Formats: sequence, structure tokens, C-alpha cells
Amino acid sequence: MKLMVMRYQKRKERNRVVVHFKDGKLLKGQTSDFVPAQETFHITSEQEYDKGRTYEIKCAELKAIFFVKTLEGNHSYVEKKNFSEVDASGRRGLKIKVEFSDGEVIRGMSFDYSKKFNGFFIMPIDPRSNNGKIYVIADDLRNIKTGIAAED
Repeated sequence: MKLMVMRYQKRKERNRVVVHFKDGKLLKGQTSDFVPAQETFHITSEQEYDKGRTYEIKCAELKAIFFVKTLEGNHSYVEKKNFSEVDASGRRGLKIKVEFSDGEVIRGMSFDYSKKFNGFFIMPIDPRSNNGKIYVIADDLRNIKTGIAAED
């Protein structure tokens, strides 16, 4: 009997992302090497003026990384941003509200929030949001509220 050895090559998933820098700049593209514990990762731009160019991104320069469904978004859809606007009863995780140093506020659910980490993921409260998940860089936050306090 002949035994066949199957080799599995780990396929790196390419994620569509919009990175928001602390200085207000944005970069839209794809990444396959973002790991929260690492200081850098790479993005291949999908923007018209530099499509295909790869950038090394330093997490310390970022506000947040938005993992999106589409890079174009849906400009006609008004995203629900408050817990009172959605049925959050079936959502799991810790309710969280973050305020960035530029004043932007995001509410959602988090499975990995900890003051010990440099960042954490938030799942948006609106299931129709273009954002699948958001990685928040903790040092760009002005305020964090959790649980019932996140609902205000």
C-alpha cells in the first residue's frame, strides 16, 4: 500500500484595511502580515495614485486599523453608532466605548480589551457596518469606558 503525504501550505489571508494614522492620513490597501504583537506590518496600496506599492507600517504611528468589507464603503448608509440603535442582546464580548485623541468615538464589543496590551480589537455594534473589526492602538485613546458606562 502506498501512503500519500499531503503537504499543507499555510495560506496567508489578505485582509482589506484602511489604516488611520495619528496625523490624520489614511492608507487603503491589503495586508497579510498584521499581528498585534509586532511593531510593524505591510500594506499593499489599493489607492489609485500608488496602486500596488507596498508600505511598511509602524503601529506606533497609527490611531487604528479598520478591517473592512470593501475599500469603497457605502457612502449612502448611515452607520448606527449607539447601543440604543441596535439589538445588542445577541452580541458577545465586553461593551466598550473608546474616544480617540482627535475626538472620534467608536462603540462596540471587545473580546481582548486589557490595559496591559498596546491595542485591542473592537467589533462594531452595527452588523451592516463596512467595518468587520477595528484594531485600536491604545496610546492614541483619550478615554475608554466599558460595560454599562459604554452605553452613554
